[in-house]
Amino acid sequence: MTMKAQFILPPFAISRCVKNILVVEDAHRSSDFILPLFANGAPTLVFQSVKASRNGKPVGHLTLYGQLIAPSDLVIKGDFTLIAYFFYPYALRSLFDVSGAELTDEHADLHFLKAATDFSLQEKLLNAPALKDRLEEMTTFIQKLMERKAADDKKIVFATTEILKNNGLRQLTDIRQELNVSERTFQRLFELNVGISPKMYRRICQFDAAFQALHLDPKAKLSDIAYQNGFADQSHFIRVFKEFTGFTPSQYLDRLSQYIP
Repeated sequence: MTMKAQFILPPFAISRCVKNILVVEDAHRSSDFILPLFANGAPTLVFQSVKASRNGKPVGHLTLYGQLIAPSDLVIKGDFTLIAYFFYPYALRSLFDVSGAELTDEHADLHFLKAATDFSLQEKLLNAPALKDRLEEMTTFIQKLMERKAADDKKIVFATTEILKNNGLRQLTDIRQELNVSERTFQRLFELNVGISPKMYRRICQFDAAFQALHLDPKAKLSDIAYQNGFADQSHFIRVFKEFTGFTPSQYLDRLSQYIP
């Protein structure tokens, strides 16, 4: 069994909308491959060369995921290639014309999106001879969406960028005051464009920063990770980690060998 996983920086042409790209290639697999889907603040376009299932429901070759809060697993059978484009949170509405709330904790088969069928994206990806060709097709498709997309709401771009770059530690009241909007307007802005409340998005960014720190150094003290990422204490961090993954950090690390690096 051979598995290769790599993160790729997006081409400059789509970098305003795409944060990063994950590629997983797996051959000679005798058992199902289980990819954990955890909250990371990024709506995601996923292509996989074979069909899969999530929460017992079938998942097609080309799928758009909204904001994830509850943990779930993507189960893939047989040899496969998986390509995931992680978007900035505001791109869901401007690129795909989907209200953020419609896709929270949900996924949609992109094969039914008119822009994707007009471009024959699924057929092109399934018939592409090599990974390089698949990446080119997905990037070209996103460029086409960017050319015809509605203008991003500058307020939501500013708010989500501030929260993300500060790993969820920037005070929401400060951001709201800078934007000069009421709390109700701020809430609606997030629910429409991102699909979750500003508070939940902030919590997810804080969790994801700590989650990445644990990945970078699995031997690090949990208390250090907790304090560096703004948690009240170690038990607060463990509680939040379990909420978003279903595991304690130590349980997750025990299972990490089956997961993607």
